[in-house]
Amino acid sequence: MSQQNKPLFKSETDRHDKKRPILKNCIKAFVIGGLICTIGQLITVLLIIYFPFTEQTAGNPTVSIMVFLSMLLTGFGLYNKLGQFAGAGSAVPVTGFGNAVVSAAIEHRSEGLVLGVGGNIFKLAGSVIVFGVVSAFFLALIKTLLIQWGFIS
Repeated sequence: MSQQNKPLFKSETDRHDKKRPILKNCIKAFVIGGLICTIGQLITVLLIIYFPFTEQTAGNPTVSIMVFLSMLLTGFGLYNKLGQFAGAGSAVPVTGFGNAVVSAAIEHRSEGLVLGVGGNIFKLAGSVIVFGVVSAFFLALIKTLLIQWGFIS
């Protein structure tokens, strides 16, 4: 669309819009997301070294620890500052899930513990938990049937 054909408000808003530093934002997201994943890998290694975990069994406790740490940092108001700086780099790893759950609870705490916190904490988490439990059930059922029928051991 040429400059002459643009509506007046569009050309005015274009003139006042700040240019977003897309490359800089992508680099920050990549570095912070990578740092979060590196911390997760470090936790996995520590679980393997100091506790009776293997590479296959250390994954679940690592995820739990990472979600707990993000919830703790959200409670102290630090994870949101990290999110402001890193953008999607802090939202994409599993820590973004912990942040979303606690943020909803903090946002609605003035409405009370039951209706505020309890009613809103699972807005995002509820669907994730339901789909996770249901899919895990069906996968376990399929695996059990395959073992019973002798296809796998």
